[in-house]
Amino acid sequence: MIVQSLELRDFRNYAEAHFELGDGTTAIIGDNGQGKTNVAESLAYLATLASFRRVPVDALIRVGAEQAIVRATIRHEEDDRELLVEAEINRTGRNRVQVNKQRLARARDLLGVLRVTVFSPDDLVLVKGGPGERRSFLDDLLVSLHPKNDVLRTDLDRILKQRNTLLKQAGGRLSDDVAFTLDVWDAKLVEAGEAMGRARARLTEELAPRTAAAYADLAGSPVPVGLTYDPPWRRTGLAAALEAGRSDDVRRSISLIGPHRDELELAINELPARTHASQGEQRTLALALRLAGHRFVAERVGSAPVLVLDDVPRNSTRIAATPSSPISLRGR
Repeated sequence: MIVQSLELRDFRNYAEAHFELGDGTTAIIGDNGQGKTNVAESLAYLATLASFRRVPVDALIRVGAEQAIVRATIRHEEDDRELLVEAEINRTGRNRVQVNKQRLARARDLLGVLRVTVFSPDDLVLVKGGPGERRSFLDDLLVSLHPKNDVLRTDLDRILKQRNTLLKQAGGRLSDDVAFTLDVWDAKLVEAGEAMGRARARLTEELAPRTAAAYADLAGSPVPVGLTYDPPWRRTGLAAALEAGRSDDVRRSISLIGPHRDELELAINELPARTHASQGEQRTLALALRLAGHRFVAERVGSAPVLVLDDVPRNSTRIAATPSSPISLRGR
């Protein structure tokens, strides 16, 4: 995919801005605080309708304005299609998205229209942060691979929310009515949870060698890098694990077992990267994870996502080695 042009109006610090991009690498250079990362955020928002900084959507609207507009012309290289993607962000929450002037009824309909891979300094949290950061990394990649995975993630979140509501209402007591209703939600959780577990496991197997290769490219020499996804519940099956942990769930009024608690373990030289790697190694591993995911999505969907590199080593666009047009954001 190639972003040919990008237009911003009242987005973050931009009252109005227009960028002509196109084939090849684009470097956006400026001092700190001038809004380079905001450009990356605008592209990522057009792809996912969310901020990769994980801020409320109204934070994207320029101070003093009531509405922000992000507009981009995208070219799909595989069939030479040109698409105009427009997003309107309102403080009222009534946001809308259009593709070629046709309004989309659901956010899910946007998936695949524009794919963006962003690496920013905040991505260090992929290695240093809690398990939720790494789960989100896997799940976001799954959604990039196929919209059905977005349905799966949404269903799983809904089921867990309903199950947790029931556990809170139970007040620590497992009555017959609670047990009956819990059986219903457990059956739904097993179906969605097992599917998510299988998807994450397959993805981890694909990412592991690609991450090691990307890390070696960045580091300049081969280094043992490991990715492991092996939650205990997958060894016995989620149904058996939920049954064994039911009393604890009821007592603590929350779901303690399932995909929402999983960990993607990262290792360098066979040691946990989160606790034993240097900050330089952690940063390199975070970038290697992003590049590995980028390459895998490009291979599977037949079109490379737009690669946006925010303040990373200059050789990273070369290492990406995909037909996309990288956008590199650099400070002076």
